Amino acid sequence: MLMQVAEGVLVHRSELLRNNAVVVQGRAGVLLVDPGIRGEEMACLARDLSELGRPVVAGFATHPDWDHVLWHADLGDAPRYGTARCAAYLRDLRSDPDWRARVAEGLPPEIAEEVPLDLFGLVTGLPAGTARVPWDGPRVRIVEHPAHAPGHAALLVEERGVLVAGDMLSDVLVPMLDDPGDTGYPVEDYLVGLQVLEGVADDVDVVVPGHGSVGRGARVRARIEQDRAYVRALRDGRAPDDPRIGPSVEPGWEWVRDVHAGQVRSLARRRAQDGIPG
Repeated sequence: MLMQVAEGVLVHRSELLRNNAVVVQGRAGVLLVDPGIRGEEMACLARDLSELGRPVVAGFATHPDWDHVLWHADLGDAPRYGTARCAAYLRDLRSDPDWRARVAEGLPPEIAEEVPLDLFGLVTGLPAGTARVPWDGPRVRIVEHPAHAPGHAALLVEERGVLVAGDMLSDVLVPMLDDPGDTGYPVEDYLVGLQVLEGVADDVDVVVPGHGSVGRGARVRARIEQDRAYVRALRDGRAPDDPRIGPSVEPGWEWVRDVHAGQVRSLARRRAQDGIPG
């Protein structure tokens, strides 16, 4: 079911992870951002758009995580865009002969058989510095930043005041840092990403996170501050005071505490390796 969040901007939610697919209406059709995770959900979305007489004329992946780069044949063969770094990451992944197995390992087991991978990750990278999505519709600004994943970008639907935040500013997920690997240290990158989003907040009335509920008005900046407080606590080796991992966490989302615990361990190892106190 499509839910309108602003004039010409609608959201379709996948229930398992509360993924939000975003539809922006244009002149000849729609821009579809992060279309969903289960095949039947995406087919349902395609039917809804067909009934509205609104074909998909462009797609966009906010970042290269598996649940943001799926597609379904019923959605058509419109160009699917992402940042240059996002597309490069996906090309590298798909160049591995065993890429399907690698992706399948990361799927929730309860839906693994329902996630179509044939069109996974077929994203065209836009040239670095591209300011807006190239399509015949409302101006959609690309707000690229270094947080969470390679080539992550939020989209600002300028005429509607809607920020499509990707995997940022969620009310159910804590900030999830990019894998630091052997050399990276992603905390500062995440803080830079939040600063970039804060830089456009004056133009935002509605934020649609990749997962969770839509935020409006003062909730936009409140979510930026909540995420910043969480990341700073991780950086400083403190326990975050955050309801998303607190004792009253929403039933069914207790696993977010495990995500948090894993990030604490990872950063502790990184600090120890680098000789950083704490």
